[in-house]
Amino acid sequence: MARSWKFLCAGLLPLFVAAAASSPALVPRTWNGVAYDCKCYIDDECWPSDSAWTDFNSTVEGNLLVHIPPGAACYNTFDGPLGRVATYNAAACADATSSFSNEAWTVDKPAAELWTYFTNDTCRPTAVSTGTCTLGYYGIYVVMAKTADHVKAGIDFARENNLRLIIRNTGHDFIGRSTGWGALVINMHSFQDVAFSTTYDGPGDYTGGVVTIGAGVQGRALLTEAHAQEPPVVVVTGECPTVGVAGGLVQGGGHGPLTPLYGLAADNALSFDAITADGEFVTANADENPDLFWALKGGGPGAFAVVLSVTFKTFPEQKSSGAVLNINSTRDADVFWEGVKTFHKYANDVVDAGLYAYFELGLLRLHVAPFVAVGKTFEELSAILKPMFDELDAKNIPYDTYGREFDTLYDLYISLFEDEPAGGSALTGGWMFSHQDVEENNDGIIEALKTVISPRADLAGQGGIIGHLWDAGHSVLVSNSATHPRFRQSTNFAIATLNVPVGSSWEQKAELQDVLTNIQDAAMKAAGPNGCAYVNEGDPYQPDWQDHFWGSEYPVLLETRKKWDPNGVFYTVATPGTEDWEVIEYGTRLCRKSE
Repeated sequence: MARSWKFLCAGLLPLFVAAAASSPALVPRTWNGVAYDCKCYIDDECWPSDSAWTDFNSTVEGNLLVHIPPGAACYNTFDGPLGRVATYNAAACADATSSFSNEAWTVDKPAAELWTYFTNDTCRPTAVSTGTCTLGYYGIYVVMAKTADHVKAGIDFARENNLRLIIRNTGHDFIGRSTGWGALVINMHSFQDVAFSTTYDGPGDYTGGVVTIGAGVQGRALLTEAHAQEPPVVVVTGECPTVGVAGGLVQGGGHGPLTPLYGLAADNALSFDAITADGEFVTANADENPDLFWALKGGGPGAFAVVLSVTFKTFPEQKSSGAVLNINSTRDADVFWEGVKTFHKYANDVVDAGLYAYFELGLLRLHVAPFVAVGKTFEELSAILKPMFDELDAKNIPYDTYGREFDTLYDLYISLFEDEPAGGSALTGGWMFSHQDVEENNDGIIEALKTVISPRADLAGQGGIIGHLWDAGHSVLVSNSATHPRFRQSTNFAIATLNVPVGSSWEQKAELQDVLTNIQDAAMKAAGPNGCAYVNEGDPYQPDWQDHFWGSEYPVLLETRKKWDPNGVFYTVATPGTEDWEVIEYGTRLCRKSE
């Protein structure tokens, strides 16, 4: 049913909402012969009225927007759930076209996704402006939350009206958890407060330096402020600059360049301020709500509460050294893969020495950028890598390398880490290879990586690997977080990707998902029987995701979820408590199977 655009004056956006008196029941539906109970959507009778949305907009002080994807500026019209509206704007279209692959540009949009597969690849910039684009799998309304009260109001409105709720921080999300068809979105990007202290006086034995950050603070911004302290400090963040540190990163675990020295981001979280599914403001730390505290540290992004801020440990800055390795100049596949095998053979030695490495592996291309040695001179780093380079030389593997020493890790981070592109459409899986797996079956792992790159003859070169060498147990042998215990024996966490052509049919997408799950990921699992999967960068549709993502931690996480969100106000795919939920009707309605 089309609804009125009468509220969309002055540039298409500012809109509307009061809470219903009681929670409506789930909406019965049948799909492929199966009975479901579904969230409330715009063509259901339970959908809030225009006046209710208007009242809600007042509650959030005018910060409710109708979501129109930025690429709509390239089309004559946008045909949204609320009706059709003219959208073409030459300047905005040029901006969208030139910036669509820019992560920072995408992050700043109300609800855009950095990778477009789970939006149904909708409303992409185009040079043909005569057409119409649609909302795809995006949410309808976005609360551009500026205060904690705005967040609470959004949670309350979604709960009381049985709406699908999406918590969107940066949209840095491989698995589509930051978007959802017909949903209400709460955008957390404005929560940018950062406060450092040299001492922590909260519960527990830790008394060192800390930083408390808002939910919207991203990795590079945090590291920049940390570097500006006197003296400079560092924080465990992801390697990518656009990742929201207090959002999905820590809630899924969070690995990065400092993981070999200090563990995962989740290991370094000391306290959370959050809002629960009931709309209650809570603090979660070792003394207050310790079960929620533990679950928020790696138990699953967007699963237990909406995080407003997190307090993390900080550590002194140190000199650091970095190096880059490229094997990409040979067209001989046997020579290339022999080089990859040699590189990966020394992965255990790399992480045993406390190093971190980030690498990209594709068709006849290995790009390691960089190896990171915190607290070490370049001479020390070179000595660690020398056996690998000696073997590459002995095998006549062509490569190039460079590196140097830096005064601080921050200087290395700015110099050697490379921004990732946005705007691509791909499926994502992944697997962690343990120390034991690399030691006992390196050749088998390389064969699995070959399968990921070319899973079938007709998909040769369509896969990719984003690899991370780190040992989360190098200095944190016993986890204090909800992350999978097997990460304490990690060597290589490898993300698998598979390109999905824009415009693929539902049947083609299902086929490619089967390839990801049952060929690419399956090959890695077989080669690494002692490994596990990572909830932030893994296949959410794999069998037994509960065990693969959390292992022995899962039963307690499930009970914790039932306690803090018994009715499923929050939903992100393949997180604790979502076993009975499914997105049906070709990626649209979120429903629970009827009992």
